[in-house]
Amino acid sequence: MNRLGLIVLILSMLSVLLGACTPAAEEPVPPADTQTLPLEFTDQLGRVVKLDKIPQRIISLAPSNTEIMFALGLQDRLVAVTDYCDYPPEAKDKPSVGGFNTPNIEEIIALSPDLILATSIHEKRVIPQLEAKGMTVFALTAKTLDKTLAAITLVGKVTRKGEEASRLVAEMEERIKVIIDKTDSLRREQRPRVFYLTWHDPLMTSGPGTLLDELIQKTGGMNIFPEITGSKSVDLEILVARDPQVMIAGIGMGSGEDQSFHYLETESRLQNTEARKNGRIYGIDMDLSGRAGPRIVDGLEQFARCIHPEIFGPPDNTKGVKIYASE
Repeated sequence: MNRLGLIVLILSMLSVLLGACTPAAEEPVPPADTQTLPLEFTDQLGRVVKLDKIPQRIISLAPSNTEIMFALGLQDRLVAVTDYCDYPPEAKDKPSVGGFNTPNIEEIIALSPDLILATSIHEKRVIPQLEAKGMTVFALTAKTLDKTLAAITLVGKVTRKGEEASRLVAEMEERIKVIIDKTDSLRREQRPRVFYLTWHDPLMTSGPGTLLDELIQKTGGMNIFPEITGSKSVDLEILVARDPQVMIAGIGMGSGEDQSFHYLETESRLQNTEARKNGRIYGIDMDLSGRAGPRIVDGLEQFARCIHPEIFGPPDNTKGVKIYASE
């Protein structure tokens, strides 16, 4: 019995020692929607932004940011926007703090926001001025579809609207996938030569590194100016020589309205291009194709219809698209 008791005692001691040596299971990290404050987030300029409270008074300094706010149901927290924030229509009812490039710093400060959503255009001047006044600024700088989705996700995390952001992003990803699944396997000869006209005076287009170029590529087209980066001016003679099969102009831009579209319709030196001869000239609302927000998928779908109507159906002129009436 004494020997049996000793064995039991030794086994009990080993059990205690082994339990002490076993690492404790890691506690799961709570999602951003439930984490305790303060929180730190890295914005799309790579800046670490610290929040001491859930933002309730938010100012948007860009139309794309405003559209994200409304899409996530955050319009009640939006205390001001810019003069150019016009979608959804309710955005125009919000107080304005001035232009997109030139917001009024004093008006912003007077509104006592606890978060300001900016973009890369504000990096050098506006953001430093606001932060010098103690303002919290978070920048969204999406220049690709993936970064647009990431921007929506970030706003959802920062505002504790993570579930809403996840649903919206999943919806957008599914619509993007529908396009890519039908264009990824296209051979080079099946991809029409596409010219996108950003502005006509001077003649400007968008190359690799821009959202517009990505829309062309993902919808099964070939940008005829692959050698340029960003948005730059190009020569009309080179444009004619490269003979685009599809030409798309940005329309609805402020006082310029549809001038670029009319330029493609009427410029005599373009009359022998395949695009003009075959009536393949379109205008797409820049608000759809140029704003890195939820409606960028609408722009993608319209690019797909303009470039490959045989796959996606004809362009929809009820959704921000103008169609050339060939002679």
